[in-house]
Amino acid sequence: MTDLDLRLVRYFTAVASHLHYGRAAAELHIAQPSLSRQINQLEAQVGARLLDRTRQGTQLTEAGEAFLPRARALLRSSEQAGAAARAAARPSRITVGYTVGLIVTPAVQNVRQKHPDADVRTLHLEWNEPREALLDRRVDAVVTRLPLQTEGLHVTVLYDEPKLLLVMVGHRLAGKESVTLDDISSEPIPRFPDPEFDAYWRIDPRPGGRPAPDGPTVETLEDKLEYIVAGQAVAIIPAALHSAGIRPDLTTIPLHGVEPGHVVVATRAADRGRLVTPFRTSARACLNGEGLLRRP
Repeated sequence: MTDLDLRLVRYFTAVASHLHYGRAAAELHIAQPSLSRQINQLEAQVGARLLDRTRQGTQLTEAGEAFLPRARALLRSSEQAGAAARAAARPSRITVGYTVGLIVTPAVQNVRQKHPDADVRTLHLEWNEPREALLDRRVDAVVTRLPLQTEGLHVTVLYDEPKLLLVMVGHRLAGKESVTLDDISSEPIPRFPDPEFDAYWRIDPRPGGRPAPDGPTVETLEDKLEYIVAGQAVAIIPAALHSAGIRPDLTTIPLHGVEPGHVVVATRAADRGRLVTPFRTSARACLNGEGLLRRP
């Protein structure tokens, strides 16, 4: 079999995603007859029919079903190979990721001062993106919070971060000097899709093995805040989010008797980029949780 043309593979995945030649052609900015010819060419290279056109529309054949996940993996590998090559060709560039409420400016400025020829960039990431962003090379280092799956990563704890209870203004606990888990034993806490993240921030199970109270499922910080403002939930949050001035209809209370959170710097374990080690060193020296919290 001749070598596969990645352009044709990409065309196939577009048709497979839409199951419609017209919509796939529009996405790819090519004419539909040309797309049909390209798919025929790919099928000739593969040696099997991948797509069938019926009165009901376009369908994957059994061969197409088997080929699709491998085709997508092939395209991802191609993109990663290109990213790795570009990174190697530009050893003086580093992109630093960070998640909500965390500031990387002192460490970034330190690297820029010590390496004036360097191209040091920053990129804000969602709470669930740090590991994926490192592995697909969108970032070369990230400052985030545990929990974080560490396989294939080099992770160092930078500092501890207190946890607070976030409630709506007017909640029965608002204004207290502090609260404990016993005070919120019956309060619903929003759930996140990631099991490890969910268990960590809901403290589930509670000391003694009790399950944490259930709560609405959310995927974003904004959705969680809406449930809290409505009085339908409370949440355990890192202290930096309070200093960020989340919104005026919410307030926080110190949460006692729980372990603090941990802010970390993470990089790819095997990364030997010229600026990776300097940034890790700067992060340890400059990011200690003092004076780095966002202000309203």
